[in-house]
Formats: sequence, structure tokens, C-alpha cells
Amino acid sequence: MEARGDNSIPVSALFFKRFLQRPFQVASIIPSSKALVERVASKMDFSQPRVIAEYGPGAGVHSREIARRMSPDSHLLLFELDAAFSRALERQFAGDVRVHVIHGDAASLPHELKRRGIFCCDYILSGIPFSILKIDKKRALLRKTHDALAPGGSFIIYQVTNELKQHATLFEHAESEYFLQNIPPMFITVFQKTPSLQGRGRRAAQPRRLSGLVGADRSA
Repeated sequence: MEARGDNSIPVSALFFKRFLQRPFQVASIIPSSKALVERVASKMDFSQPRVIAEYGPGAGVHSREIARRMSPDSHLLLFELDAAFSRALERQFAGDVRVHVIHGDAASLPHELKRRGIFCCDYILSGIPFSILKIDKKRALLRKTHDALAPGGSFIIYQVTNELKQHATLFEHAESEYFLQNIPPMFITVFQKTPSLQGRGRRAAQPRRLSGLVGADRSA
């Protein structure tokens, strides 16, 4: 069954409508393919409770797959600037207390983590078109993303171009693949924050700290 969006418009139709209205912000005429969604999700380990943030979830195709795979005591923070998409996401995940929809800029991630009592993220996923961001905003968001990740955590992007690799020098390791089973084809790149002995200890304790967050606010 197709998910419903703003004013009962099917999500795929809403996606197309928003692309026509804001082509540079939405960046693609159709949502990610099922194959791309599954490949991106395969880059994450869901064997234990996780904190995951997603920049620009749009119609929520990646969000739904992540929510389907993650444990009951995991948390997914969705940062969506577009008001119509944000309302549609709220409706989609209305019954899932693990999912927090934030109608706002991805740059507010540190603030949103702090106000929810979350120390850091295990994974941060992004489909926003970094190539259209001004260089200072791009680098500032990369810095906040790096700082918000747990040691050993990953920043995962899917983009039409792979130009972000030249800017994401804060990350010690990056691995890319060109994925053809999508229209348009996408680069999937995983940037990893190097773990440390101290960081691994903090990360292992993190799920126990998050157990009390189930009733946290779902939106901002």
C-alpha cells in the first residue's frame, strides 16, 4: 500500500509536486528506488539499539526502512525543512514513539540531541544535495555532523555527485560505490569517524542512557 502524504495525496505524488515547486531543494523527480533504500540500510548495523539521524528524509522511503529494521529502544530523528514533507512524515510515523520528526534545518542536530538527552548518534544519513550549499554552510554542517557522531559512527550519504569527499576531510575514512539501480544513479559514500578506546566505552553504555527517551517529544 502506498503511504499517504499531505492532505491524503499519495507520497509519490507529493514528492513529484514538491520537486516541481522546489527542484533544487528536493533534487530528484522521484523518491529513491527500493534497491537503493535497501543498499543504504545495509550500511548500518541494527543488531543493538541505535540513535540515527536523517537529513532531508523527504517522502520517508529511507526512514520507513530504517524504522522497520531498528530495535524497539532505538531512536530515529528526521530533519525535514519542507513543511509538506514534514507533515506527511508526522502522519506516517504518528504511532511510532521511536521516530522524532523535526521541521527544521539539519544544522539544529546538536541542539535537538541535547534537548532530548542524547549524547551522540551511531549513524547519520543524508540525501540532501550538498553540492548546492554554500561552502561555509557545507563545512559547518560537516563539522556538526562529525561532532555529533559517536566514535566509530558513520555518516552515510547518497548523492548524484561525489564532490562532498573533497570537503569531508574531518572523517578519517571514506568508502564510495556508484549505485546504478536508481534513477538517477547515485554515489553512496560512508564516512567513518575513527573509534577510540574511550569512545568505544562511551558508545557501549549509550543504549542504557536512551531507554528513558521513549516518551520524548516527537516534533519541534
